[in-house]
Amino acid sequence: MHLLSPYILAAVLSWLVAQGLKYLFATVKGKKLGSMRQLYLSGGMPSAHSASVVALLVVIGFKDGVNSAVFGLALLFAAVIMYDAIMVRRSSGEQGVALRWLFHHLNLTPDAPFRTAKGHLPREVVGGAIVGLAIGLVVYFATV
Repeated sequence: MHLLSPYILAAVLSWLVAQGLKYLFATVKGKKLGSMRQLYLSGGMPSAHSASVVALLVVIGFKDGVNSAVFGLALLFAAVIMYDAIMVRRSSGEQGVALRWLFHHLNLTPDAPFRTAKGHLPREVVGGAIVGLAIGLVVYFATV
């Protein structure tokens, strides 16, 4: 008997690994220690959302079978999360950047500060899915 559910372990571990990779990539790209904010911000390479849902999907597929209802739900959940990351959150982030530019160039001050959340490029979602696949496999085979 394991202390932690492999489903939860896969999701949490893949999230942590993806966020750690974001920090590492930001550090290498900037050629200096990356911002600690990379450990919790959304957006960037790889997608932690994609990593988590794919890792969960992999463990469900192996433990419950790909013909199970819960696998079908997990597959739909993963597809919606990854679609949202690329299409919806990416679009709203780009709109936020445009609004910020507009406020700056019109010398306007917003009533409250706003943050422009970034979505993901398709390659960032694929990168997250690969991380999730790897972590899901490791967790499954480590807990069999």
